Amino acid sequence: MPAEVRRKLGLAPGSVLEWEEQGDQVVVRRAGRYTSEELHSALFPHKQPAARSLDELKKGVRAAVRKRHARR
Repeated sequence: MPAEVRRKLGLAPGSVLEWEEQGDQVVVRRAGRYTSEELHSALFPHKQPAARSLDELKKGVRAAVRKRHARR
């Protein structure tokens, strides 16, 4: 998708799009945003995750980013 269209729609990696056919055209729009509660129930449908402190969450995010962006 062209950069200009991505900017206009406010798209980023992981954005969800809706496609609708209207005659001989296809309309693309950004799908509605989800609440944190909706995301949580989708990620953890059967169990509640263990409670974590803010410090633990920050450490986990840092470790995941380092792992994902490590030079190979």
